[in-house]
Amino acid sequence: MKHITHQLSLLMIMLLFAGYTSMAQTSSSKKQDQTQKEITMKTYLIERDIPGAGKLNADELKGISQKSCSVLKDMGPKIEWINSYVNGNKIHCIYKAENEELLREHAKKGGFPITSITEVNSIISPATAN
Repeated sequence: MKHITHQLSLLMIMLLFAGYTSMAQTSSSKKQDQTQKEITMKTYLIERDIPGAGKLNADELKGISQKSCSVLKDMGPKIEWINSYVNGNKIHCIYKAENEELLREHAKKGGFPITSITEVNSIISPATAN
């Protein structure tokens, strides 16, 4: 009887282990899918020639920002605006997107000019020096 009880206990432990292993593989698979989704988002630098951009006031910049956000919301999660730098006659924007075509679509829908689009290969900062 002890032998049967011991075998049943071992069987239960093996079944529990198999269940946990299966759950871990499923979780790992979901994380892998999420990582692949993140990998497909590339970083881009967009240069926009806008005469007098550096002289736009806070309300004008807010309006441009609101228009951009509205278009992005309609386009979905495959494109994301990170930030923009306004100076002189230019606005330099950082975006994450699956491809360059999405950036051009955003610009067309929002009425934003694009002078150039450059895919960013690497990002460095003072932290890179450490």
